[in-house]
Amino acid sequence: MTTRSYLVLHGWQNRRPGGHWQHWLADRLTALGHRVTYPQLPDPDDPDLEVWLGELARHLEELDESGERVVVAHSLSAVLWLHAAARGMKEQRYADRVLLVAPPSASVLVRYPEVAGFAPPVPGFVLPGRTRLVAGDDDPYCPEGAGPAFGAPLGIPTDIVPGAAHLDLDAGYGSWPAVLDWCLGDPAPLTARPQQ
Repeated sequence: MTTRSYLVLHGWQNRRPGGHWQHWLADRLTALGHRVTYPQLPDPDDPDLEVWLGELARHLEELDESGERVVVAHSLSAVLWLHAAARGMKEQRYADRVLLVAPPSASVLVRYPEVAGFAPPVPGFVLPGRTRLVAGDDDPYCPEGAGPAFGAPLGIPTDIVPGAAHLDLDAGYGSWPAVLDWCLGDPAPLTARPQQ
């Protein structure tokens, strides 16, 4: 078995609820023997971009260098990753694979003073590692659509999941086998969670 280390990053106002797919994912990856870091980022209700960038850098440095390094970033942390990439983190070995899940668009972020500073950077930078994007086709936090807003401008493979909204608990995303499969190396497109 290939041992990997994972960094799982949450979004705005997310205090890592136990039922969220990120908890489910972290638990399963840990049970399989992988090293998983799923930190609570500071002040999730009123985040500071510079503070979160510092936390991201610190947690990336703590990932195991001996195996594959994988980052899974949801919502505001997906945009956080873009800010870090725009500032040149490609110069170091930060991650081998990255999954950006349901990033919110600039048009939404600028409406909220708490997160307006996170508005995505202008494309034109290189994303480190192999990056993939997955989003719902009806995400209220990205009304332009994740493909046009992020996938096409950044030139990254994009999976659009019908009816998945923001891929969060409100959309029914507690367990999500497709994201676990991706984390374990399955190159297949990410799909909706099975109906229960």
